[in-house]
Amino acid sequence: MSTIIRYPSLKEGGVSVLHRSLIVAIDGPAGVGKSTTAKRLAERLGYAYLDTGALYRAVAWKVNAAGIDPSNVSEIETLLSATTLQLNSHDQILSIFIDSHEVGQELRSLPISQLASSLAAIPRVRDWLLPVQRDFGAKGGVVAEGRDMGTRVFPHADVKFFLDAEVDIRTSRRHREIEKEETGQNWAEVRQSIVDRDARDRSRSVAPLVPASDAMVIDTSSLSVDEVVDRMLNVIHTRL
Repeated sequence: MSTIIRYPSLKEGGVSVLHRSLIVAIDGPAGVGKSTTAKRLAERLGYAYLDTGALYRAVAWKVNAAGIDPSNVSEIETLLSATTLQLNSHDQILSIFIDSHEVGQELRSLPISQLASSLAAIPRVRDWLLPVQRDFGAKGGVVAEGRDMGTRVFPHADVKFFLDAEVDIRTSRRHREIEKEETGQNWAEVRQSIVDRDARDRSRSVAPLVPASDAMVIDTSSLSVDEVVDRMLNVIHTRL
């Protein structure tokens, strides 16, 4: 497995190079706005953006393409041993290459997302992706979002946040996204999918979804993305 990491160049008006070394970890369940918030925060800071959920979807894409049953851990392990994963981060856009093939929009389909959730519960998959994520953040200057950023991947992150929101609000947010994708899922189905995902994430044996003990918890139920980012920046600026 190989990793290519490219950090965005410092833009005029951005923070100084000396202030680009922090690791900011953002965790939380589905539908809380992690991706949008993390991208905007990374843009405001001039940091690289790491969407770890996309890494699991990339693995799911390859498992699906290979026609492997997600319950067959042995075959998945064999597949991963012959897989290369490369990352390229530029201007808060993360490009992912599996075996030199760039995977993008195909990672956003509902079947791939559901498969990724199942694969994320497999310890070997999480172990395989762990060094990729840590290598990405090794030099700092990164906003990493996922479900175990502050607890397992970057336990010593400089700043940690955990976003949460009421399940019905998260459902409505996700349903609006799905409507644009025309998947045909109704609101109730989306809600059940989120509830099931929460249960899997919170109960898995390896790196369950929980706030880090030193994370700032933000309820995004009634906050806009910019309001959440502003709260984060108030905390981050005290660490620069």
